[in-house]
Amino acid sequence: MEQPTDRTAVDYAVDDVEGDGQRPPDLVEISIVAIKGGLVGQPRSWLVRPPRPITPMVQRFHKITDDQLVNAPTVAGIEAELRQALNNKVFVAHNASVDLGVLGREMPDLEPARVVDTLKLARRLLPGRDSYKLGALVDAFGLARGLPTDLVPHRATYDALVCARLLSHLATLPGRQPLTLAELLDATAGKAATGTTADEAATLF
Repeated sequence: MEQPTDRTAVDYAVDDVEGDGQRPPDLVEISIVAIKGGLVGQPRSWLVRPPRPITPMVQRFHKITDDQLVNAPTVAGIEAELRQALNNKVFVAHNASVDLGVLGREMPDLEPARVVDTLKLARRLLPGRDSYKLGALVDAFGLARGLPTDLVPHRATYDALVCARLLSHLATLPGRQPLTLAELLDATAGKAATGTTADEAATLF
């Protein structure tokens, strides 16, 4: 019989970024939550000093000010840590193209081999909902339950944690077997399941 450790061999890095509102946006905050062996880990979070000021409109959303970032490192100062947290992991984010766009401008050679987008995944697995915004899905499934009160929406740590919980929820919906990585990838891409490699046959749990 296949052992649980065999089915959870794939490591995931659930990401959320906050930007400065410029066009294109610069990174001001990032959080990465590892899912390893089916367990959601503790977030690793960094504030980042951008080269341009935060726009007033975006500041109203995430409440991060330029003054808070005066002594924060630049992306170059944390790049090695980011690569360690992201390399050889399945990249996960809600509306992942946005996060990858920001990170790709900062680290042009960062190209995850596998990407799971929980926005596309939710649309595929939960058709007919009024909203697929992260906040709406968090409220619908109680995904913020038990989080520390100092974590708030539109900050990277909160958003990455609830995104990790959303991935877990979608991968283990009632009435069906836990989804394999291949099924998560195919659902993200909006296509039927295809042939799989050994690690793609692993489930999240």
